[in-house]
Amino acid sequence: QVQLVESGGGLVQVGGSLRLSCAASGRTFSSYFSSYAMGWFRQAPEKEREFVAAITWSGGNTYYADSVKGRFTISKDNAKNTVYLQMNSLKPEDTAVYYCAAQFRRPGRAVIDQYEYDYWGQGTQVTVSS
Repeated sequence: QVQLVESGGGLVQVGGSLRLSCAASGRTFSSYFSSYAMGWFRQAPEKEREFVAAITWSGGNTYYADSVKGRFTISKDNAKNTVYLQMNSLKPEDTAVYYCAAQFRRPGRAVIDQYEYDYWGQGTQVTVSS
């Protein structure tokens, strides 16, 4: 099993910054962490959950949604088993519940597809006020 705990959400003004953290734990993750990709997704009220960013533990390859490219940065700390999402130049449309997710990598699994993720965190609210 893999447990994911997000933190760092909150209320911020337009143009501000926040950094989300996702701490991963569990026997499965500890043993096979290099085989995982970690993703951030978000869901705004009355909207579908959407992909934001992802990173592979092995190699550190990163992926971003077009809507956040140049503003958000995903990174990882191997020693802490933690993934971060640095969010800059925040806009009102970034307001959502942000979820961290873990995917055990297998051929054909897309990191941008939420249905290809195996474990999810509880979510953290990000609110951008204008």
